[in-house]
Amino acid sequence: MSTNPPNLRPDIAPAASLRETSRPGQPTIGMVSLGCPKALVDSERILTRLRAEGYGISPDYGGADAVIVNTCGFLDSAKAESLEAIGEALKENGKVIVTGCLGAEPEYIRAHHPRILAVTGPHQYEQVLDAVHQVVPPAPDPFVDLLPAQQVSLTPRHYSYLKISEGCNHKCKFCIIPDMRGRLVSRPAHAVIREAERLVEKGVQELLVISQDTSAYGVDIRHAEERGHRAHITDLARDLGSLGAWVRLHYVYPYPHVRQLIPLMAEGLVLPYLDIPFQHAHPDVLKRMARPAAASRTLEEIAAWRAVCPEITLRSTFIVGYPGETEAEFQVLLDWLEEAQLDRVGCFQYENVAGARSNDLPDQVAPEIKQDRWERFMEKAQAISEAKLARKVGRELEVIVDEVDAEAATCRTQSDAPEIDGNLFIDEDFEGLQPGQIVRVEVEEAGEYDLWGRLV
Repeated sequence: MSTNPPNLRPDIAPAASLRETSRPGQPTIGMVSLGCPKALVDSERILTRLRAEGYGISPDYGGADAVIVNTCGFLDSAKAESLEAIGEALKENGKVIVTGCLGAEPEYIRAHHPRILAVTGPHQYEQVLDAVHQVVPPAPDPFVDLLPAQQVSLTPRHYSYLKISEGCNHKCKFCIIPDMRGRLVSRPAHAVIREAERLVEKGVQELLVISQDTSAYGVDIRHAEERGHRAHITDLARDLGSLGAWVRLHYVYPYPHVRQLIPLMAEGLVLPYLDIPFQHAHPDVLKRMARPAAASRTLEEIAAWRAVCPEITLRSTFIVGYPGETEAEFQVLLDWLEEAQLDRVGCFQYENVAGARSNDLPDQVAPEIKQDRWERFMEKAQAISEAKLARKVGRELEVIVDEVDAEAATCRTQSDAPEIDGNLFIDEDFEGLQPGQIVRVEVEEAGEYDLWGRLV
């Protein structure tokens, strides 16, 4: 049992969880998956393809014939983490294939780790498979392997990420994701729904919808309708909501048509939860970021969402210390946060990242000022969170059980996404609970980020 806040980096995915064993003599591959949930989905797809070819999946370095490291390159700190993971895999195993966002910079990686066997960029599944074939040739058992592959899941059995598109059409100055992953490419809606149906059939209780820009889903294919399903986020959310699982929407930009999703939340078709990357509130900072600069209208939109669905939970991420950010501009952000009363908040201190246009902006903010603003911002966000959670004491809530140990059952409410949000703990009469169960709980105690309750 662990209480929050967890790692406050708001882009992080849960640690990969492997539950498989290999047969004797089977070639095996290890996987280290870093970064965001979108990268975790890429890792699942790579391992699914490998398993279909007869490879086993090793949960540790020692049992693997080679290791794939799926890297993150979003921030310089993430790049450093990726390089460290590559180094550890080389030390512990020796045969390492690198893929993912940082793989878009092969010279950078090889300059630090010349012994790696291959480097591929993000979502280049075929190149990863080719590299594995060269290092560890497949040796399938015709009586066991080469059957239609069930998807490999790196998350607990009861929830799964559902990636609906790749890439992004935005040109935010601080972000290099479009350079690494390209422009928006949406999956056909019928393919997304079929994958979701298979997941629910396997017992998944919660679908976490992810992309670089969820609310732009389908724009690139003109919201095409095929096999009875239309590629528009409102239609997709409605179709997913009919499957009987919790549906949680991440990375939703506050376009006007997002208001069409709110009635679906009020009806209970999808969870009353929106993850929206506002990034800042001062119009001049937003303009320097090359993002929409209408913070006042955003407050009006938030009020309209809450009028339709009072139970809605709003999560967002912000950047402090962006180049040129003045104390007055930062104070506007604090005042905006106080008025917006967001439920869940994550925050980055701005970092220059190789290739980002923001690197060239004047008036870079000193590290000690960034740290001070981050602390003040998080203090404000924590106070809002604590007050909002205190108002839940005495209420009955529906929760999903994530983990049960000797101390308690760790659960999440509909307001909490895995890893990045809070938990609800049941520390009495919890022994009969199982991960994936959805139960009703009366909230008895609240903290800064977490709740405690008892089974009803």
